[in-house]
Amino acid sequence: MSSFRIQGGRTLKGEIHPQGAKNEALQILCATLLTDQPVTVDNIPDIVDVNKLIELLGDLGVKVERLSPQKYKFTASSVDLAFLETDKYRQKAAALRGSVMLLGPILSRYGKASIPKPGGDKIGRRRLDTHFLGFQTLGARFNFDANRNLFHIDASQLKGAYMLLNEASVTGTANIIMAAVLAEGKTTIYYAACEPYIQQLCNMLNRMGAKISGIGSNLLTIEGVKSLKGTEHTLLPDMIEIGSFIGLAAMTQSEITIKNCQIPMLGIIPETFRKLGIKMDFRGDDIHVPAQEHIEIESFIDGSILTIADAPWPGFTPDLISVALVVATQAKGTVLIHQKMFESRLFFVDKLIDMGAQIILCDPHRATVTGLDRKYPLRGIKMSSPDIRAGVALLIAALSAQGESEISNVEQIDRGYQDIEGRLKKVGAIMERV
Repeated sequence: MSSFRIQGGRTLKGEIHPQGAKNEALQILCATLLTDQPVTVDNIPDIVDVNKLIELLGDLGVKVERLSPQKYKFTASSVDLAFLETDKYRQKAAALRGSVMLLGPILSRYGKASIPKPGGDKIGRRRLDTHFLGFQTLGARFNFDANRNLFHIDASQLKGAYMLLNEASVTGTANIIMAAVLAEGKTTIYYAACEPYIQQLCNMLNRMGAKISGIGSNLLTIEGVKSLKGTEHTLLPDMIEIGSFIGLAAMTQSEITIKNCQIPMLGIIPETFRKLGIKMDFRGDDIHVPAQEHIEIESFIDGSILTIADAPWPGFTPDLISVALVVATQAKGTVLIHQKMFESRLFFVDKLIDMGAQIILCDPHRATVTGLDRKYPLRGIKMSSPDIRAGVALLIAALSAQGESEISNVEQIDRGYQDIEGRLKKVGAIMERV
């Protein structure tokens, strides 16, 4: 198990390039199974979760060619469905939550599949109901083998249908879309997720020959087609990294330029950080964050305490709630952080309290943060990364803190962030992996 040893309290300066979007990559890579023709994908991040999925695709018989460090060609002309019954598959798929999105394209193209209960972050319940209910609405039949912890799915007669999703699940919507594009007839998905990553997936599938309308809204209509062809696709920059770097600049009082951000696809992320007092300006497609000695949290128009809450797109992404919380600890003012979607994602605040932050954890979903306005800097401690997003939030806190910090279990951070220490060192961070 690796750790980061960090010398905090240093001002950073320079340019930083966000990686390709992890959450989009997991969807797009699974979609390559929908055709027997080559699909080329660019801007793929070199991170653990994505690399595990690429390895799974290769195990399934997909021909994987690495054209450059971030560009791959996938040809799924000879998929081996027997691999889905092996212990090797069960072990690998159970360790990667994104593996659930293999189901949609495999069911759509081959009519049957198996999958174990997927793994991933320990951030509370993350139900798969939306995925499975969507498949069932299209005509799939499920059988759970309790002895092998394995779902067997028969989807030999998928037919288009109307469905109203029980939640606007991004991965659930993506999975149902991929199952529906080759199903017979018309599928209507209401209360569909409409994140930029879903828009990217739909646009790519349309280039492959799918017939999807309503892209960008929560009402999608899919006319099933007989087959799809190959295409080329470039992933968006990772909006979670971009938000994390905005928070990093503010916490370390640093001047940082975040390059090539695809700003129109960031939604309310920049505006939410502005409410925490962070100044920034857009320079073409770059975000420039100037060094700020003080940041002050806004209040609502009636003077009441600001609340920052996560919500389905175009609301604020839950993946940046932990970063917003960390930034608030050194701002001036008070904010209520409301993490609605996962009941365990705020449990990392005990580590921030140990660092000197003033936080009241109201319940598993809400925390009240009283900003210290840098009068009492955070202090370095030893801590452990509980999940990807909390891990990066703690890394930001450590970089701003006085003294040395050590963060263990950084393999969690590696799952979502490519060479994070290398890129931070380039802008002046003093840290090492031990």
